[in-house]
Amino acid sequence: MRGVRYGGGYMSDEASVLQEQIRYYQARANEYDNWFFRRGRFDRGEDATQRWFAQVEEVRRAVSNLPLDDKNVLELAPGTGIWTEILCDRVAHLTAVDASREMIALNRERLGERVSKVTFIEADLFEWLPTGEFDAVVFCFWISHIPMRRIDEFLSRVASMLTPGGTLFFLDGRKEPTSTSGDHVLPLDDEELMTRRLDDGREFVIYKNFFASHVLEEKCRSVGLDVTVHETEDYFQFGVGTRR
Repeated sequence: MRGVRYGGGYMSDEASVLQEQIRYYQARANEYDNWFFRRGRFDRGEDATQRWFAQVEEVRRAVSNLPLDDKNVLELAPGTGIWTEILCDRVAHLTAVDASREMIALNRERLGERVSKVTFIEADLFEWLPTGEFDAVVFCFWISHIPMRRIDEFLSRVASMLTPGGTLFFLDGRKEPTSTSGDHVLPLDDEELMTRRLDDGREFVIYKNFFASHVLEEKCRSVGLDVTVHETEDYFQFGVGTRR
């Protein structure tokens, strides 16, 4: 059993936590958008909401500048489709891989007629590999949920999924308490697990890692990905780059 640091001690094993993480996102699917749109438990006041959406627009501008027009693109962990629909407006075809069929169903519903441009695959992202390469790989709010010891392996797999010169974009959150619900506590610097609570009170333990921008850049560089990581003022961290 591989212990995972959590709350001053060690608990469970990596495989069990990853399975619980999948169950969490399956159970959370119908309320996931409350987080992004700052509703209910995630409403941290007018000022925080305004800052959040101003910084969302900053990220959207970065996505709009990516060379995705008429490209074959892979999106990992697309969730309910908040970013999928933006990608669909530009790409030739999108392959979207998620472990939650509940998330995939909501994503399909959000896309409407644009769903014809998407191939959905329900699969564990730690096991799935494509049969070919893509012009671009995108993943939003996923890298923080990867166990620390698997980050290098994951980025190496991403590099193998890209054509030489292909585009990489990833987005995640900075360690800002107001980005999450008021009843959530972010992990300490030497921990990588976090307890998440649903609206009905159920609790799940998931991976939640935060990386310094220069660390992500170095890790990407080591596997052949030339990436620059940017940060918005409070909430978001995003990387833009290419495969060498």
